[in-house]
Amino acid sequence: MIYRFRITLNGDETTFRDIEIEASNSFEDFHNVILQSFGFDGMEMASFYLADEDWEPIEEITLFDMSEDEEADKKLIMSEYQLEDMLNENQARLVYIYDFLSLWTFMVELVHIAERDETVDYPNLLFAQGQLDFSRTSEDPLEENFENDLLDLENDNTDIFDNNDLFDDLENFDDFDSFEDNWN
Repeated sequence: MIYRFRITLNGDETTFRDIEIEASNSFEDFHNVILQSFGFDGMEMASFYLADEDWEPIEEITLFDMSEDEEADKKLIMSEYQLEDMLNENQARLVYIYDFLSLWTFMVELVHIAERDETVDYPNLLFAQGQLDFSRTSEDPLEENFENDLLDLENDNTDIFDNNDLFDDLENFDDFDSFEDNWN
């Protein structure tokens, strides 16, 4: 069987790829096809997440098991599962995240299941629309807030060393003996 997927960049419905791949291929094979089709170098970690109808993650399928605790729940590893093991008409949505620092997030939907066409080489990139902006800084709101805080500091003309209130308070503090007693 052949699975046809539409992989859409989250937040940009004009950037997507339509890919056909054999249902017997592993999630790792699919991961590599996505990397190639979008132009990633493949040097970062990635995970698929089985998703419900509202695109909420249900279960992670990771590239590698990075957990150190052997007793913990065993992770699902991309190379150990075929697409057909987890995907069908009833479970047709995945979220794919590449590079957990940049958080490239894609909505992956199984849109068609077909018989194999012997005249086609699989995997097959059917259609590509839009390009990724690799120069973007980050979609991470924490990093954006950090950058805004830095800008606020740069625009703040107050000199923190110009305020002598701290030194005035220390000059008036004459009970150093009780301070030392608390530390002994």
